[in-house]
Amino acid sequence: MLNRNRKQQGFTLIELLIVMAIIGMLAAIVGPRIFGGFEKASCNAAASQLSSLGAALDQHRLDTGKYPPSIDGLLKNTANSPRWNGPYLRKGIIPKDPWDKEYQYKFPGAHGAHGDYDLFSLGADGTEGGEGCPNGDITNWK
Repeated sequence: MLNRNRKQQGFTLIELLIVMAIIGMLAAIVGPRIFGGFEKASCNAAASQLSSLGAALDQHRLDTGKYPPSIDGLLKNTANSPRWNGPYLRKGIIPKDPWDKEYQYKFPGAHGAHGDYDLFSLGADGTEGGEGCPNGDITNWK
């Protein structure tokens, strides 16, 4: 009775180990490309949001004659200007950057076009400076 009927089907341990090794090699090759693409997409999203916020700030200036003292001026008339025609953001909220941090706004600015305002994200690390994407600052002046 040593020869049992071999009609039972399944995978051997060796076959499973080989499949797991192949999956591991594929993950090692493809994984960094996928996550690197995600970081680049986050940086591109931040740059796009900065552009939209900049357009809203420029519209505020066109209506009132000056930029708001704080970014909240895009949502409410913080300067009590009779020419304010906001809110200047469609959804009525100031978006956060892709790393869930507030965008930084400084008026008057030191770097912006003609020193009008500085608008930037501190990147994934949340500190000024940094190199490249995603830890470098994403700004309206570069």
